[in-house]
Amino acid sequence: MEKADYLWFNGNLVAWDDARVHVWAHALHYGTSVFEGIRGYHKDDDILVFRLEEHLKRLEDSAKMYHMKTPYTLDDLFSASVRVVQENKFKTGIYIRPIHFRDYGVFGLNPLKSPVSTAIIAMPLGKYLNTEKPQHVTVSSWRKLSQSAQPLKAKAGGNYVNSILAKQEAVLNGFDEALLLDEHGYVCEGSAENFFMVKDQTIITPPLSAPILAGITRDSIVTLAKEKGFDVLERTIARSEVYIADEAFFTGTAGEVAGIGFVDRMQIGSGNIGPITQQLQASYFETVLGNNDAHQKWITRIPS
Repeated sequence: MEKADYLWFNGNLVAWDDARVHVWAHALHYGTSVFEGIRGYHKDDDILVFRLEEHLKRLEDSAKMYHMKTPYTLDDLFSASVRVVQENKFKTGIYIRPIHFRDYGVFGLNPLKSPVSTAIIAMPLGKYLNTEKPQHVTVSSWRKLSQSAQPLKAKAGGNYVNSILAKQEAVLNGFDEALLLDEHGYVCEGSAENFFMVKDQTIITPPLSAPILAGITRDSIVTLAKEKGFDVLERTIARSEVYIADEAFFTGTAGEVAGIGFVDRMQIGSGNIGPITQQLQASYFETVLGNNDAHQKWITRIPS
């Protein structure tokens, strides 16, 4: 991982190597953090941050679900995010990670008296998934957490242990990514991505009532697909449907729009990135680079 020069920590700009957290911080032991992942794209000496406000609103909602109160408003965090990007003078694509976490305070499972610390980290980032080649995916033996166990609409640190198990299993078995099913056997999402499939020209994705994250890239792709005239259907998906889909793809801030060529070594469609997926990839990258006039409000331009 490439370092940046500065990050924002509890209201102050701090040198990267001077950011310190105590080993007794509650979040380190119990996963009591909520966070976001936001991409910024470098273009013409600017960093174009994609849907910054929407990401920070989701962070605010996640904190609310975990009773994490901070002194920072959405506007405060927006300004701090812009400042971090400006001060680091990035000349490449970046990833921004705002995080609230329970810091050094009390012992045990009641964290309400542990203070909440806030950091905003920005760093250079290239590709997380290779969007130019079809992904080889496996259905994980680990099931997605139940919504009756944890609030999965919160992007919480503790939720991701489930995703880590699935991702590790996939990689150790020679795959690029995992696909998780819910407790009833229906398709949910990848380890860090929402899932879409295409059948007979219809784009299908699990509904927001499923145990999935309400992905901001997911929302962007649904919007762009409808604008292109595609039918988008949100419904439960059986595992067997995936194997006979015409196309499939993942969406996510880090993963962007990544076509799926194989699931459990079974070929999906042609085994290449499908034509509808390619159209949506092109539309997505056009949009994040500020070339879609209809969605300029999704872009925050920061001089670099």
